[in-house]
Amino acid sequence: MFYTFASVKKFTDMSVFNQTEKEEVAYMKGIIKKLGVIITKLDEIINHNIKDLKEYKAYLWENQSELDRAEKSAVRHNVSQAVESSEAIMERKKRIRKMMEIPYFGRIDFQEKGEKTVQPIYVGIHSYYDTETNKNVIHDWRAPISTMFYDYETGPAHYDAPQGRVEGSISLKRQYRIRRSVMEFMLESSVNIQDEVLQKELSSTSDERMKNIVATIQREQNQIIRNEEAKTLIIQGVAGSGKTSIALHRVAYILYRHKGEVTSKDILIISPNKVFADYISNVLPELGEETIEECGFEELMNKQLQGKYKFQTFFEQVTEILEKNDEAFVERIRFKSSVEFIELMNRFVLHVENTFFHPTDLKVGRIPVPKEYLDERFKAYHRLPMRDRFEPIAKDIAREIAAATRTEISTTDKNKIKAELKKMFDGNSDVALYQAFYDWLGRPDLYKRGKNRQLEYADVAPLLYLKICMEGVKEKLPIKHLLVDEMQDYTPIQYKVLSILFPCKKTILGDALQSVNPYSSTTYMQIRDVLKDAEVMKLCKSYRSSYEITSFAQKISKSEDLQAIERHGEEPVIKSFKKSDEELAYLKQVVAEHIGQATSIGFICKTEKEAIKLHQQLSEETDQVCLLSSESAAFTNGIIVTTAHTAKGLEFDEVVVPYVNEKEYHTEMDRSLLYIACTRAMHKLTLTAAGEISHFIQ
Repeated sequence: MFYTFASVKKFTDMSVFNQTEKEEVAYMKGIIKKLGVIITKLDEIINHNIKDLKEYKAYLWENQSELDRAEKSAVRHNVSQAVESSEAIMERKKRIRKMMEIPYFGRIDFQEKGEKTVQPIYVGIHSYYDTETNKNVIHDWRAPISTMFYDYETGPAHYDAPQGRVEGSISLKRQYRIRRSVMEFMLESSVNIQDEVLQKELSSTSDERMKNIVATIQREQNQIIRNEEAKTLIIQGVAGSGKTSIALHRVAYILYRHKGEVTSKDILIISPNKVFADYISNVLPELGEETIEECGFEELMNKQLQGKYKFQTFFEQVTEILEKNDEAFVERIRFKSSVEFIELMNRFVLHVENTFFHPTDLKVGRIPVPKEYLDERFKAYHRLPMRDRFEPIAKDIAREIAAATRTEISTTDKNKIKAELKKMFDGNSDVALYQAFYDWLGRPDLYKRGKNRQLEYADVAPLLYLKICMEGVKEKLPIKHLLVDEMQDYTPIQYKVLSILFPCKKTILGDALQSVNPYSSTTYMQIRDVLKDAEVMKLCKSYRSSYEITSFAQKISKSEDLQAIERHGEEPVIKSFKKSDEELAYLKQVVAEHIGQATSIGFICKTEKEAIKLHQQLSEETDQVCLLSSESAAFTNGIIVTTAHTAKGLEFDEVVVPYVNEKEYHTEMDRSLLYIACTRAMHKLTLTAAGEISHFIQ
């Protein structure tokens, strides 16, 4: 155990609460003891509930033949209440146990303007209100008063409380690292002490899951987390800036701030793959919130299209680009990935409105209905989607005939009228209409079906958009906040579809430099063109990789915004070999050296075929090498072989990028994948190549 006081001046003012190190430790132990008492009381309540539950069940069993329906219902209600009460208490008990291990991580002493007393404010993951003293002993990191810990050093400060702005000054700021109820260190300074704690955290090894970062949230990150004004918030964050973690902390803040209005069931995350979803699954439970639902974009599209169409996945699209030199395929993707593409589709919808309904004279029994009347009614319902107009038109016809003949039109006849009207419309088939769009453009070559009539990935969102324009959204999704990660991998038309399906608040995050498909990559400016109400906030500091690794990656793809944190480590190493056999022997040697080590290492290949082959070769020596593929559903730590695509968002203590020769890495897409692979490394980076080294790293 050690304590560090960074300020030169030692405190001598005895009015400072818990002035000495000894007093701080004693105070912490006192809080832990009180929390332990609460655990004991909760256990007593649970035991009492269990006793009641047994008595209710026994009473129900013994008297079931004599009890009437109302009495049985009352007993069952009591049983349900006892179960619900016990479950809620168990959740609270779990939260308090976590608090006993880490009660808080920071403290500021705040004196409100006009007040004589200084208030010590301890900040933790959860709040703790002491009923004996009627004081809030620990403040939740999301509470308004806690924002001062992240936003200010000593000196003038303020926070926005529900009743208005509270101004004052901070006279003391401390930060603690408490693990398993033991204070490992304490820092105190008049400058930003978080940097010192941050350095210690960043120097540690990677974890099996993403962890919460409440103790090291920086000011610019805190502003993103607490932004409540933006209808759509776009977070443009450089590699290693913690954007995904910040977005999840933002979700935790929203759940805290709008408790009772928004629950975890009201939030959805669109995640790039199952591995990534599993990797981030630990963050919200660590913060005391339930895990939110996640789904992939393809899964969402498939549900909206009711599973009617087979289509290529994004991973398959990227793989096809890498493995086939098909310029026509790339052109189709590029064409459908522009903001202008949406305008073309909107113009086509207007064309359909004006030309695809061909009314003809209709007879209902002996009553003629002129085509002019049908045309007039079709246009009159212009506020309705086109496919939804036939039912109200049929009702209008039935009403007119009923008024003229004084006879009621049957439901069967109304349905026949509706069926006749539908025959007059050329836009009833989704696929035929979508194909007609390219004929209208004079570019039928831009639409191509794959094997077994499979749709290309770039066609899925446009097809759905056209379907929505024709018939609207049949089922509104009950989501109040949407989180979209890896924003650069979604096209403008895909964002247009998301905006229609989810007319709610959104947090969208990513980095333009980390696109796995530059032909369909989207910048935050293009997203803002589609989502007009979007606000952009940037995260420019890179925390994941050492200064040396970040500088190396910058030479592959330069980011003008990126600011590397001053955490130094080993220089990246480029290993050159004459033959591929020598390269493989070296990779096997690296694996042998890592067996049994606590650190993680990722062998990151360009394609999945290469990753599968390398995994087989490395597994000849040991069974401790794990393959993360597009089919994987969970993240695992240790010795990993994967692709740059699957590794996005993940991090490893050490990364080895094999096969970095000129043949393998020479296109702009290759550059992007190489950049992603290199920026997964926290502490050590090695690149290997047999033959001529790629010009990206020469």
